[in-house]
Amino acid sequence: MANSQQMASAIRALAMDAVQQANSGHPGAPMGMADIAVALWGDHLHHNPTNPHWMNRDRFVLSNGHGSMLIYALLHLTGYDLPMSELKNFRVMHSKTAGHPEVGVTPGVETTTGPLGQGITNAVGMALAEKLLASEFNRDGHNVVDHHTFVFMGDGCLMEGISHEACSLAGAWKLNKLIALYDDNGISIDGQVAPWFADNTPERFKAYGWNVIGPINGHDAAEVSQAIASAKLSTTKPTLIVCKTSIGKGSPNRADTAKAHGEPLGAEEIALTRAAIGWNHAPFEVPAEVYADWDAKAKGMAQEAEWNQAFAAYKAAHPELAKELQRRMAGELPKNFAQTVVDTVIDAHTKAETVASRKASQLALEHFTAALPELLGGSADLTGSNLTNTKSTLNLRFDAAGHVVKNEAGQGGRHINFGVREFGMAAIMNGVALHGGFIPYGGTFLTFSDYSRNAIRMAALMKQRVVHVFTHDSIGLGEDGPTHQSIEHAASLRLIPNLDVWRPADTAETAVAWAVALQNTSRPTALLLSRQNLPYLPKGDATPHKTAGDISGLDAINKGAYVLAEPSEVGIKKKAQAVLMATGSEVQLAMKAQALLAERKIAVRVVSVPSTTTFDRQSVAYKSAVLPAGVPRIAVEMGSTDGWWKYGVSAVVGIDTYGESAPAPVLFQHFGFTPENVADTVQAALQKRA
Repeated sequence: MANSQQMASAIRALAMDAVQQANSGHPGAPMGMADIAVALWGDHLHHNPTNPHWMNRDRFVLSNGHGSMLIYALLHLTGYDLPMSELKNFRVMHSKTAGHPEVGVTPGVETTTGPLGQGITNAVGMALAEKLLASEFNRDGHNVVDHHTFVFMGDGCLMEGISHEACSLAGAWKLNKLIALYDDNGISIDGQVAPWFADNTPERFKAYGWNVIGPINGHDAAEVSQAIASAKLSTTKPTLIVCKTSIGKGSPNRADTAKAHGEPLGAEEIALTRAAIGWNHAPFEVPAEVYADWDAKAKGMAQEAEWNQAFAAYKAAHPELAKELQRRMAGELPKNFAQTVVDTVIDAHTKAETVASRKASQLALEHFTAALPELLGGSADLTGSNLTNTKSTLNLRFDAAGHVVKNEAGQGGRHINFGVREFGMAAIMNGVALHGGFIPYGGTFLTFSDYSRNAIRMAALMKQRVVHVFTHDSIGLGEDGPTHQSIEHAASLRLIPNLDVWRPADTAETAVAWAVALQNTSRPTALLLSRQNLPYLPKGDATPHKTAGDISGLDAINKGAYVLAEPSEVGIKKKAQAVLMATGSEVQLAMKAQALLAERKIAVRVVSVPSTTTFDRQSVAYKSAVLPAGVPRIAVEMGSTDGWWKYGVSAVVGIDTYGESAPAPVLFQHFGFTPENVADTVQAALQKRA
């Protein structure tokens, strides 16, 4: 570091100038962490500003994302494609410098941070992915997967309960290449945190099994750099470096106050701060010599070139491994994946098993985990209920030295016991997906999706391929009662933009749901699965159809809704007078109601709707073919009715109250989920229109 003080001053100046110009933002954290940033980015971080996606780069996460001007200043100064014009447009519509960092928007940003605690949790996922890939692909003399994950975080991240979930797991997993630098400034929005945040943070992390360094002086870049160097020597533990800092460092009147946290300093205070830190330059002006001190392009290109040379040697020695690693890091599915899907779906159709859709999910996973080594699954202490484990996915374990435990065939575990940590599991999966090399999936009960909801939302916002396996999806779980019976959850999840929600009715629909989820490279998926057994529903010809306009049969399932049964299939030779739309376990009710209505000389088409979100993306022509205009529609689903009215339904057989504790058959009768009630509802709707 040629001039660490001036390098830090550049960050402080850019932060206060950008926040002032936007008249919005958080200058205090960037100003307080500037020296820590100089130490990490100046001395230790392996990255290439000319290639932000270099495979073996260190990952950097700004968990306290409100301090976004810190990372924007760093990316600009070190040479990323983030010109000064973007810093001047901080928090302006369509700029690359949003209020909180967003992955896919700003080059060099690894994850979208803002909801506190999720950044450190994403970082745990990234560090886990690095460790597992290194164990799987590295060979003697060829450590091609070898990088660290660094995190900046503040008091807010540590107050959020998710930090406990994630950091506990990081210690259990012995993620020694995870290094977190804690900005211990004692200030939050409401002021001094001491009255409400009295944790002994160093002891807390020691209890997790972390290596703890400090407290150290967070404004001494050399001391911070030395601490990072020490942390990198850890072989079995992640490291927390406690950095004592002053929020708004350099500001004569705002440092160490809550006012520095989330509002502009003001022109007068900025002038005083410039004088105090010896920064005699106009707003957004950085001297050439400071740019030169920060510029990481040449160093980064040299680091990547050295790695490229090492990877070329690896490729020569292990060509198939190299090819596989590149495929997985690119997020591409194997060339035989399409055939795997066909085989899986046809197998389900041929066997036509009556099983719970949670079991159908496991049956599909047996095929997919065998074909896709990148599938990395788990469960929040509900493996026996979620059925997320398969013959191909051994339990993930680590030995005392921190190495991945492998079987005699040299295979490590791919099934994770997350423990009772739904939120942590979801955000860790996001980090795994962001790192690359794996497609993560994890299970819990649908009613507990509330715990993980914000991480699901973040996966959708970040366009990450993550699969949530939610079982026990309705009152059909029975005696556990309303605390466990999902009512509003399906409707609620469908409200999240860019989240695919599937509620399959049988083994074939479940297999298709998994296939679509695995191909969803830019959106997460939620699979809602039953506890109770469901009959297989006939699909007609098992041969995949060739006509693009098909609205029935196996080939139409991936459209999200399709015609399952026409009136002719129950002996009625006339056009449908009504359409029954149903999802999941209620499709069988619709089929039985169709037969009852046929006895009453009423012709009904049954449409299975395994995924409303997928169906909504189909063409107008397809949707009109499945749901013809002028024909009354009645929806059937054991859940909140609100979401169905957008389909122009005449009635909904649903449930808008909480459930009850009783055996499932009793509940179905009590809440009207019977063929007779569904048939009566259709008949009443038709009479109302007459």
